[in-house]
Amino acid sequence: MLNTLLVVALAALALWALTVPGGIITLLFVAAVLYLAYKRLSLATFTATFFVLLLAYQLLGAPAGVWKGFLWLAFTALALFNLAPLRKSLVTRPFMKIYRRMLPNMSSTEREALEAGTVWWDGELFTGKPDWSKLLGAKAPQLTAEEQAFLDGPCEELCGMIDDFDITHRRGDMPPEIWEFLKTRGFFAMIIQKKYGGLEFSAYAHSCVLAKLSTRSSTVSSTVAVPNSLGPGELLQHYGTEQQKNHYLPRLARGEDIPCFALTGPRAGSDAASLPDTGVVCHGSWEGREVVGIKLNFSKRYITLAPVATVIGLAFRLFDPEHLLGEKSDVGITCALIPRATAGVTIGRRHFPLNVPFQNGPIQGRDVFVPLDFIIGGPAMAGQGWRMLVEQLSVGRCISLPSSGTGGGKAAVFATGAYARIRRQFNMPVGRFEGIESVIARMVGLTYTMDAARSVTAGAIDGGEKPSVPSAMLKYHVTEMARQVANDAMDVHGGKGICLGPNNYLGRGYQVVPVAITVEGANILTRSLIIFGQGAIRCHPFVLKEMEAARNPDRKRGVDEFDAALFGHVGFTISNAVRSFIMALTNARFTAAPDTGPARRYYQHIVRFSASFAFAVDVAMLSLGGYLKKKENLSARLGDVLSCMYLASMVLKHYENQGRKPEDLPIVEWACRDLLYKAQEQLHAFLRNFPIRWLAGLMRFCIFPNGLHYSAPDDRLGRQLASLVLEPSAVRDRLCHPVYRRVAANNPLGLLQEVLEMAERAEALEKTIRVQGVKTGRIRSLALPQQIIEAEALGLITSADAEWLAEYDRKVMNIVDVDDFAPHELGTLSASAR
Repeated sequence: MLNTLLVVALAALALWALTVPGGIITLLFVAAVLYLAYKRLSLATFTATFFVLLLAYQLLGAPAGVWKGFLWLAFTALALFNLAPLRKSLVTRPFMKIYRRMLPNMSSTEREALEAGTVWWDGELFTGKPDWSKLLGAKAPQLTAEEQAFLDGPCEELCGMIDDFDITHRRGDMPPEIWEFLKTRGFFAMIIQKKYGGLEFSAYAHSCVLAKLSTRSSTVSSTVAVPNSLGPGELLQHYGTEQQKNHYLPRLARGEDIPCFALTGPRAGSDAASLPDTGVVCHGSWEGREVVGIKLNFSKRYITLAPVATVIGLAFRLFDPEHLLGEKSDVGITCALIPRATAGVTIGRRHFPLNVPFQNGPIQGRDVFVPLDFIIGGPAMAGQGWRMLVEQLSVGRCISLPSSGTGGGKAAVFATGAYARIRRQFNMPVGRFEGIESVIARMVGLTYTMDAARSVTAGAIDGGEKPSVPSAMLKYHVTEMARQVANDAMDVHGGKGICLGPNNYLGRGYQVVPVAITVEGANILTRSLIIFGQGAIRCHPFVLKEMEAARNPDRKRGVDEFDAALFGHVGFTISNAVRSFIMALTNARFTAAPDTGPARRYYQHIVRFSASFAFAVDVAMLSLGGYLKKKENLSARLGDVLSCMYLASMVLKHYENQGRKPEDLPIVEWACRDLLYKAQEQLHAFLRNFPIRWLAGLMRFCIFPNGLHYSAPDDRLGRQLASLVLEPSAVRDRLCHPVYRRVAANNPLGLLQEVLEMAERAEALEKTIRVQGVKTGRIRSLALPQQIIEAEALGLITSADAEWLAEYDRKVMNIVDVDDFAPHELGTLSASAR
């Protein structure tokens, strides 16, 4: 409907321009003004240029009457707005009073979360005019020789030691030799500086190690992830006293101490503002001395490594009723290190998260007394715990779960591509069926997207960024993509995937997916509250400046700052409205892009959606104010649009980093189309549900003036993607690197790759048997092993081919077969107790 109305309106406008005197020059004048807005000129420059255009328009025959008067009135208003004292008096001060009432309340924990980390590419996407040189000019992540040697050496060796069924079913834990290997070979010390005995790896290397381990065992990868993520090691390096660093970091690096970090509790979850765990500053006895310390009472749960931890990082709310530290009674969130053996600590019991037995459990403490210098950073850092956590979370959350999810996706694609090639129905590989092709294509595209986001963002961290908003995007979207890939892999494998046993390579990865969805900020909360809620304030070029100016106790300076931010914001919004409208009308074909090749159109579409997104954000924030914070579904959809643009940008940068290999282009096209289509649909849903309907209509006119035209990836492209992983190829190897692929009896993925490399020759031999033997009636057996014997006897294949094909069939059936057990092998009760 809107598309039809627009065509009619444009036709009427053209007719008017051709028949009314001065119509053509009027259209040219309006186009020139829109172009000025599109280019985003300053107020003074726009006013001066508008004046010159207006004079030229009048001299060249502008129509007289109301229109002409309106234009001169508009110029007069623009000119007056350039007079700062008048502008502040008539507009800025009155609006500032209204704005203060619209500002949402902000807790101290929210404020510290907003101030944490840095603004990176996410900030560019909020501008409506992203500067691609900032992204494409960033150095591609690369492993050092030492890091590569670690992946090729200890990491590979560790993968060979892992028997995941033994870990998950028989033991419910890793065997002692793996624990010892992790401790002594530096797996718990990747983020610790070398001067303390650590490996001091880059974020990218850290990510690659976790991704590789995740292709083998989620229990092992989780165990390695925690000491290298947010916890005692990270906090000590950034905030610890020298005495704390010198004592703990060498012990953590050698594996003599196992750390855990206890934040989540049964009453408040990870909501630090409601943390019920307390520490009270008081006098007490420590090792026979009377000292000033802290009496702690706490109850924590879901704490990974807690059952085996020797040192506990603890978050609690500190109170100082006797003012032994200072004037404050409520000091605030504080972090301390508590040795396991401290009196009053109860630790050792385990949770059992979905049958995946990584060490995780509760910790309680009752009247636990420790000295003040157990606070991380000493007494000077009392009350700074939440700031410490959110500053470091922006890094850790970009690495641990995104790397594990990506590794799981790579393993699933690696296995499913091979399995779908060797598993046959109706005399053809199941991977050649269109329904299966579309599922495998989705697995390939999502895995490429996950890998791009993981590696490019890790590279940004190594470049000095602490990307807090992208960390939330990656946490939500990569774990959700991993969930989709796990579901798809299960669908393709069918019964093979659901029957657990030593030969099942999907089941435990499938089971652990909800754990990743839940931890480090549950996904529903992350999508609804964090991504856009944090991004809208932190990344927007004007909002944070306006908020700070409005709250500035120096009123005069606050008005000056608010005035600059406000009128910059107004011009910004108008420019994005015009840019969105023009790029939507032209399908962004004339938008500048850094690439002239096949990927050019995706750069252009991201810029178009960036302008539309920025315009929609400004309208929503101006009209709804603090109420937008409560409209979680609207915020979630805007967060989805931001995330899709970010992820599509990561895909393009990853493609650049890998040398723009032409054979990877179908995957890049699928991923970008998938993400940009989702961005379009989320913008559409946002407009459908926007509560102020006339504003929704205005936004729709600027964002989708000719309707929704962006389409999802088509079947032809899906078929291309599936074919890339159904056979051995450089693309398959690159996409699935660094999957553990050694051919060994205890590594189903290696065995799958082995038979995949044999599949083409086997299919040719099977076709010969089928066409020349079975279809002619010369071979009557139904089973392939007997058909091979008869084909050899008839001279259809050589004896060497027959022997080779029989071996191939045996290997395929070993993979296709599922495990079974005697009744007594299942269950935890002994036979006599049943």
